[in-house]
Amino acid sequence: MDIGKRIQEARLNAKLTQENAAEALGVSRQTISNWENEKTYPDIVSVVKMSDLYSVSLDRLLKEEKSMSNYLEYLDESTNVVKSKNKLAKLILIISYLAIWAFALITFWFFSDPSDAMGYGVMFLWVLIPITTFVLSLLIGKNDYWGKLKWISAVVFGVMYMLAEYATFSAANMKTFGNINAPEWGMILGGCIVSAVGLAIGIGIKQITQRKKAESNGK
Repeated sequence: MDIGKRIQEARLNAKLTQENAAEALGVSRQTISNWENEKTYPDIVSVVKMSDLYSVSLDRLLKEEKSMSNYLEYLDESTNVVKSKNKLAKLILIISYLAIWAFALITFWFFSDPSDAMGYGVMFLWVLIPITTFVLSLLIGKNDYWGKLKWISAVVFGVMYMLAEYATFSAANMKTFGNINAPEWGMILGGCIVSAVGLAIGIGIKQITQRKKAESNGK
């Protein structure tokens, strides 16, 4: 039996119309039709969702004779595409943070003077960098980037927050008075807290979304 027929049979056994399945899977009815007629193939994420929705094992959906070889190759390619997209998303996230962090330092040293110090502190150290940390941490939590290791990002954000202060205000003070100051270690905790809150909210959003989908699939 071809993959399209297997998908269609699983849907019919679950007593779902194409419209019902499309709504539960978050795709169009035409997409379901194309899968079942083998005009297109579902990606690996959709296959896993169908397995849950139709209450059928992945093995039953996919394990079959010769006609399945092309599809299994497609799934392998699809999985690699998803992994590549995740890697790209992580890279963009990292670059975005570093760009904003570097922008804050460049602005301090090249586009501000002593009279702007307070305004700089409010705008960058107390608004821009913390908001950036929060938003990116939320995305990390929501998308589960780096799995369990994602909590380490809170420490990284905390250290970067401390370094932003040390490379600006503290460095300027040391340059002016010719002394060497210790870093403001407490700022690491502040950055960690902002990041941890973002991570927690992101994880919460992910769990709520998954719960709603599960409830929708159970109807």
